[in-house]
Amino acid sequence: MLCQPWNGTCSEGRRIFTELTVLENLEMGAFTRNDTDQIKKDMEHMFTLFPRLAERKKQLAGTMSGGEQQMLAMARALMSNPSLLLLDEPSMGLAPLLVQEIFNIIVRINKEEKRNCAVSRTKCQYGTINCRQRLRSKTGKIIRRNREGTAYKS
Repeated sequence: MLCQPWNGTCSEGRRIFTELTVLENLEMGAFTRNDTDQIKKDMEHMFTLFPRLAERKKQLAGTMSGGEQQMLAMARALMSNPSLLLLDEPSMGLAPLLVQEIFNIIVRINKEEKRNCAVSRTKCQYGTINCRQRLRSKTGKIIRRNREGTAYKS
């Protein structure tokens, strides 16, 4: 169910194609699409959203930093043009400054592009995301739910 065509998935640990270039990774994200003109526009949009990727178009993905690889994984997921972007631990292993940058991009994707985002995190002490709903789970069960505008307590 999580891998439906309308979902873009960004797995824990990034799981990029390390032996492919940034550009080839993004092309793989659009693999199921056939709207060539829109794919080109979306590719340019990814380079606007993630300027570091534009600088590294021809670089092998495996040689980039962890933060750059996370940006690539997110951009690749977005290239499928999903209505729901699923992000599993997007801040895992990143420096606090990069964590904030990644979450700023997620907020931008949600607010400006009106794209639904679902984020899974184990460490919530980093900057919180302004979201409509927060869920806390334990061993797969939701144990706390907070709506927009309500305080979230650990």
